[in-house]
Amino acid sequence: MNQTKNNIYFVGAGGIGMAALVRYFLSRGCRVAGYDRTQTALTDALVAEGAIISYTDEISEIPEDFRNPDTTLVVYTPAIPDTHKGLNFFKNGGFEILKRAAVLGMITRDSLGICFAGTHGKTTTSSMGAHILHTCAVGCNAFLGGILRNYDSNLLLSETSPFSVIEADEYDRSFHQLSPYIAVITATDPDHLDIYGTEEAYLESFAHFTELIRPDGALIIHEGLKLRPRPVAGVKVYTYSRDAGDFHAANIRRGNGSIIFDFVAPDTTIKDVELGVPVEINIENAIAAISACYLTGKMEPEKMKEAMASFRGPKRRFEFWHKDENHAIIDDYAHHPDELKAAISSVKALYPDKKLTAAFQPHLFSRTRDFAPQFAEALSLADSVILLDIYPARELPIPGVTSQIIFDEIKCEDKQMIVKEDLIETIKNSNFEILLTVGAGDICNYLPEICRLTAK
Repeated sequence: MNQTKNNIYFVGAGGIGMAALVRYFLSRGCRVAGYDRTQTALTDALVAEGAIISYTDEISEIPEDFRNPDTTLVVYTPAIPDTHKGLNFFKNGGFEILKRAAVLGMITRDSLGICFAGTHGKTTTSSMGAHILHTCAVGCNAFLGGILRNYDSNLLLSETSPFSVIEADEYDRSFHQLSPYIAVITATDPDHLDIYGTEEAYLESFAHFTELIRPDGALIIHEGLKLRPRPVAGVKVYTYSRDAGDFHAANIRRGNGSIIFDFVAPDTTIKDVELGVPVEINIENAIAAISACYLTGKMEPEKMKEAMASFRGPKRRFEFWHKDENHAIIDDYAHHPDELKAAISSVKALYPDKKLTAAFQPHLFSRTRDFAPQFAEALSLADSVILLDIYPARELPIPGVTSQIIFDEIKCEDKQMIVKEDLIETIKNSNFEILLTVGAGDICNYLPEICRLTAK
């Protein structure tokens, strides 16, 4: 990536995707500053690594060295409101201002971009792919949507590798800025309807994404999607799933807390691949990641096997916080009905003889409005449900849209609806065996206290 300005200012620096770019530019010797609404463990880590971050949008908080448009590049996220004082200062001051997605696009154009897209699964599959490349010494620059537990970071760096691994985000059509060498599409269940409006528009956005793949590249798409891809001439198209497609699993074995399978490609089979995070959905995730890495032509099968066995997953993706003979506490980021259903089903499969309590925090008023029946259907699979109030994130309330419209449709008899401030006391009185906390908001902030309760 050609970069002439050495001062980079991030508006929304603490977002998980933005944080990877903060770290990337710090690694390149740039001076980095920025704004975020809330101080978090992630922003504290960025400050410790050399970034200057403020938590108000007052113009006076922008460091003096970052007020010169000749030396400062501004990067922002679409989640920032138009009323943001700092962003308007830059807009009115003639600064070069780029969306985060445009910066990632520059990086993919200057490298061989392996881009993982989809309604769900993209954080885990992209993390798997990055870990495989890193472990196999091929290396990559990876910009991930989760903190990978193997490295305690969402950024992997290589000075010599031609590959970049990108989590391709469909929100605000951000992935249209990318130029993939290999693209993976895991799912196209409609989401972000506050942006797209209809399922047809959502699918069209993914179809356009497939047009951006380089002519010498490849598309790997999940079997059975409604999506009709439109890659340019020269792009090789492959399908995958757990049980069928050009890439799939065979001879799946489960037991003693492990999952082992054979990876089947059109021209080879890699036997006895063991999952480092042994949950059912990761069979399919691993197929997607191994397929993408295999198509680079740089991978040794035995090294890929070793990488999958040592993969520990991103934080907040089926992450165990506590486990003993009587209890387990698991956290998952799921915020789409299909993700929620997969998370609950995976826990039930792991612990078929224990009571599962699911504590769910809906994310966004618009998503709750659009998928309330599907959320209720997924939650009905649990033995007990604790439903929190909606985490608004970037949205203002929508009249008539509360957690109640999910709660009323949940078939599980043992259910209760609470505000998040009552979560600790509710769990304290729940006598749970297996607890699954789930959602893309801030429910995870309560986990340390929940674990302390369990230890007493």
